[in-house]
Amino acid sequence: MIDESTEPGTGSRNIPALLAELRSRKQSRTVRLTGSPGGTLHLRDGLVVAMETPAAPNVESLLLKSGRITEEAWSAVCAADTTHDRLAEELVAQELVGGGELEIISLSALFDAAFALSLSRPDGWEVTDPVPVLYRNPGITPERLVAEISRRTELLADRPGSVAEFARTRMQLAAPAQLPGAVGALPSRLQDVLANTDGRRTPRDIAFALGRGLFAVMLDLRRLLALGLVQSSAPVAPQRPSTATRTPSAPVPAPPAAVPLPRRLPGRNTPAPTGTPSEAP
Repeated sequence: MIDESTEPGTGSRNIPALLAELRSRKQSRTVRLTGSPGGTLHLRDGLVVAMETPAAPNVESLLLKSGRITEEAWSAVCAADTTHDRLAEELVAQELVGGGELEIISLSALFDAAFALSLSRPDGWEVTDPVPVLYRNPGITPERLVAEISRRTELLADRPGSVAEFARTRMQLAAPAQLPGAVGALPSRLQDVLANTDGRRTPRDIAFALGRGLFAVMLDLRRLLALGLVQSSAPVAPQRPSTATRTPSAPVPAPPAAVPLPRRLPGRNTPAPTGTPSEAP
């Protein structure tokens, strides 16, 4: 039995227990996590609606880095909502992104941030009153969130602790001289990942450079590793993820006949999702 007179989170032993407590109380709160990389969790009526961390792109990064909206358009949206409490509504009202599309992006960013935060243990947390955050989804139960984190971890793991190590490992091209003949047969998203694999970037850095989810990029890197086109370098010491090299590098050379198709996010008329997305953008 939870004592409603106590402050939420004072007796919680970990983040899942904290979220379960906030869910039982139907609380609207923001939870600030300390540590490396740290982050914030946003709940409305006990449901998780957004999570943000330096370890994974948020909704703003996914929209801007992917080229879905321009910096000028984003600035106009922020100017129209100085409180940043209705950014999602402004994006849809100004017809910069469809409502269903924005819901998919919002959920993708939420699950991706949860996955990224699960790769390290926070030093602690602070529960505060809710603060504005960009989101457009009905909210996720803590149980569903934990289940999705477990699913993603199992898909990437080959040994205990390997996923966290992989996320902070710098990736490099395995055989640059052989790449031109192999790249043309790859999907454009894999070519984009190769173009940003330079021996300095981690999967997190590549995700930010491309405006894609960390989990999706790590899945693509696993495939490229299996194909022998990339290889790991030394892991980066566990600390706040690098933000210095997030601009795309020069593209990987491809045969003249190979013209990669441009990536795009789901169309404006994409219906709202009914289940857990299998990959983030």
